[in-house]
Amino acid sequence: MKSLLIAFLIVAALAGDATAQPATRPDGEMRWALYVTLTPAWFDPGEVTGGFLTPFWVLYALHDALVKPMPGNLMAPSLAESWTVSADQRVYDFKLREGLKFHNGDPFTADDVKFSFLRSKVGKVLKDRVREVEVVSPSRVRFHLQEPFPDFMAFYGTLATGAGWIVPKKYVERVGDDGFKKQPVGLGPYKFVSHTPGIELVMEAFEGHWRKVPSVKRLVFKTVPDPTTRAAMLKNGEVDVAYMLDAPAAMELKRDPSLRLGFSGAIGVHYLDFFDQWDPKSPWHDRRVRLAANHAIDRRGLSESETLGASRPTGSMAPRKFDFTLPLEPYAYDPPRAKKLLAEAGYPNGFDGGDFYPYPPYWSAGETIVGYLGAVGIKMKVRTMERAAFQTAWAGKKLHGICMCTMANFGNAATRLVDAVTSEGAYARGADADIDALFKQQARETDRKKREARLHQIQQLVYDRVRFGPLYEFIWASGIGPRVAEPGLMLIDPYPWSAPLEDVRLKGK
Repeated sequence: MKSLLIAFLIVAALAGDATAQPATRPDGEMRWALYVTLTPAWFDPGEVTGGFLTPFWVLYALHDALVKPMPGNLMAPSLAESWTVSADQRVYDFKLREGLKFHNGDPFTADDVKFSFLRSKVGKVLKDRVREVEVVSPSRVRFHLQEPFPDFMAFYGTLATGAGWIVPKKYVERVGDDGFKKQPVGLGPYKFVSHTPGIELVMEAFEGHWRKVPSVKRLVFKTVPDPTTRAAMLKNGEVDVAYMLDAPAAMELKRDPSLRLGFSGAIGVHYLDFFDQWDPKSPWHDRRVRLAANHAIDRRGLSESETLGASRPTGSMAPRKFDFTLPLEPYAYDPPRAKKLLAEAGYPNGFDGGDFYPYPPYWSAGETIVGYLGAVGIKMKVRTMERAAFQTAWAGKKLHGICMCTMANFGNAATRLVDAVTSEGAYARGADADIDALFKQQARETDRKKREARLHQIQQLVYDRVRFGPLYEFIWASGIGPRVAEPGLMLIDPYPWSAPLEDVRLKGK
């Protein structure tokens, strides 16, 4: 019996080695067409403060985290083998994987974990809640909180921020923050090769990656803002995956038997933000006007025209898969009621609603929404901006009118709502005192049931007061070329792009 057990363990160990170290080395090149320009700030986890998911395009390739969403587990042990929480919920103790090396050969230790957290720009949302980061040993690090914080792991162990993603302390200290962005070094499955701004990012497989050796040797991320061009590049073989196609391009590719469509997303909720609702002189200050705008929009029709019907209309600001999300029905498409509400508010002939900003690159959806609003008498003008400029203006609270905004930050309903709903939110133009008080209460509540009840109450109040106009959980089509065996879409659910990148495969690999 003993010999049989030993034999079983040997076979299991050999099988594990075979999984971690494939017989063939990485080979081939796989190319993606991205829809926005990559910024060097996305190469540095310390710059990822929360609210946006696009930096993880790069982070999942070049870097790694103590804990992160992975297939089958949205809070999977990665650089940390395990962690424990003290009884008073004030101490989080992480046991790190040993023997790992960064791309440049520097050893990974607890010093890198502490350094990465302290240089992160997460600020109030996370860093200010940590009293001390204690390096217990090279393979153990301990976070001491100021007080119990139920969302510590939501912010540190998911994609809500980049604070849990690790950079090499010695290297960053040697080259500086600017030097790091020019030549990033990490623990991810791919190493940085080159970046041509506005053109492409090139990476090569890191065969020392702890989880598995990547299948594909070389990854190329190309910047291609125009969806028609992305589709054309896929058809002629210039790229293997074309992200986020518009409906006409997706329909055309669907007719090509050599290509296929992959639908992914559901992490981002597209919604209307009425920037001027806090100004008593603005028409948008009147709840009836905001409700009228919501009833003017055919969300199902918008989903059909923009995403082949894949996007799911919703009345909630957070995805239905998130913890603590209150499922809410979308505001009904009812133009006659919209006109009646406008008349009751003193605008029987409609009014000039000002500027309408579609979140880049969703300009087509913006045009459609402005058409719906115009049909009930709300006249607006579409204003388009490049994404970086838009985000700067949005965060700087310089825009007026309405934006079709989107949030795709990870975590749970609380981490999704905080930036839009609370007085301290990064994108909030105003707040309700009672909602602020409820939000502070839930943030300290360690009883899960009580916390859920408060978060549901907050979401119902926001909905009843028509603070926003949730449209749909955004799900889009991407094109996949004939060379691709595994594009990596939705291996992590919900995560909208290819990941983990060590799992993508070309045919014959």
